[in-house]
Amino acid sequence: MRSEALKTLRLGFPIIIGELAQMAIHLIDTAMVGAISYKHLAAAALVINAINIPLVLGFGMTISVSQMVSMAHGRNDSNAISHYLFNGFFLCALTAFLISGALVVGSNLLTHLGQDAEVVQLALPFMNLMAWSIVPMLLFMTLKQFADGLQITKVAMILSLLAIPVDVFLNWLLIYGNWGFPRLELIGAGWAALITRILLFLIFTIVVFTHRHFKEYIALIKSQWYLKRKTLNDFLYIGIPSSLQVAFESGAFAVSAIIIGTIGAVAQAAHQIAISCASFTFMVSMGLSQAGSIRVSNAYGSNDWNKISEIGKSTLQVGLIYGCLCALCFGIFRNQLPLIFNNNPEVVKLASILLICAAIFQISDCTQAIGAGLLRGIKDVKLPTILIAVAYWLIGLPIGYLLALPFKLKTVGMWIGFIAGLTFAGIFLTVRFLKRSQIPKKSV
Repeated sequence: MRSEALKTLRLGFPIIIGELAQMAIHLIDTAMVGAISYKHLAAAALVINAINIPLVLGFGMTISVSQMVSMAHGRNDSNAISHYLFNGFFLCALTAFLISGALVVGSNLLTHLGQDAEVVQLALPFMNLMAWSIVPMLLFMTLKQFADGLQITKVAMILSLLAIPVDVFLNWLLIYGNWGFPRLELIGAGWAALITRILLFLIFTIVVFTHRHFKEYIALIKSQWYLKRKTLNDFLYIGIPSSLQVAFESGAFAVSAIIIGTIGAVAQAAHQIAISCASFTFMVSMGLSQAGSIRVSNAYGSNDWNKISEIGKSTLQVGLIYGCLCALCFGIFRNQLPLIFNNNPEVVKLASILLICAAIFQISDCTQAIGAGLLRGIKDVKLPTILIAVAYWLIGLPIGYLLALPFKLKTVGMWIGFIAGLTFAGIFLTVRFLKRSQIPKKSV
């Protein structure tokens, strides 16, 4: 069990660093925008939450690429891997353009969400830039998932780390108007994100076409790079439920943020600070989930159910330890962390309270992410999707709404709803994997 945990950690470490790098960019953007004013911070939060649901639908579709590639890798089938790269990229590119186009067309919906009028006016132009930046972001994620499925995880990590100074420098130029550039403030952050994401995708594309690790799959272009309906359906079988799973969770958080926004700009800013901190620690959980899922998929491709069980149990144990450490850190540093983002006394005080709530659900958040990933690895996606929907939309969100508004607990009430939903999801997804992994199934 220990050896399997170490293998998962070795595979997952670059994924985790890459995820943390992406989240670090988000946190730096938040801090640099928050330095202008809490209204700008609230506007950024409004856009981020508004685009979150369609964005994670796209992320879910890219997940299918790593699952399909990993299963083919477990069978040592190079032809299938190359074929999956082409079909997966086509499907994810189509998804990316549809999402971006829909967000641009529907950006005026921000004016109908009952938010602060000044916040909405700041958010609208930022919304369009962030919508278009989804295209290169999802294309980069598709190539990342392809490489991850082959257990080549360092490339995306290196590129993600290099993106941090690029994004910070562009923010410094465009947000604040340094070196003679115009002071664009929030719009500058949008341009910085778009440019950084385009560069990431272009560089990764060059790497895939030129690096020796991918050479054997690129060499099969003529024979394997064609669209096939059955292959696309196989991607959709995993991709649609995976998209719905992350959308149900992120969607509930996004709706919660919109409800919190009706309470006031201070509540929205404090919520954004606390959720940014929780999202940062969640990136490690996601990295563990992806590593465990890839290794389980690989074992599933070779029909090794003993290994599937060992990988799953060891990954869940690592997740429990990590969740406890995160809870401890949030509890200890709850008064210091908000000061990184904003120094408004009201915002800082409320954010420190919300971080206590975030500490409570760290274990549940980690185990539900890992449980869902492990189940995807054995192509068990339908019932887990229903369980996740119940957890967030029938338990978490209703409880949060009732406590926040009718019972007047406001922002804290909404976060208690998060705790309830995440706990339900964590318990039931973990139990399902433990049961399913003990029952031999037919080979892929």
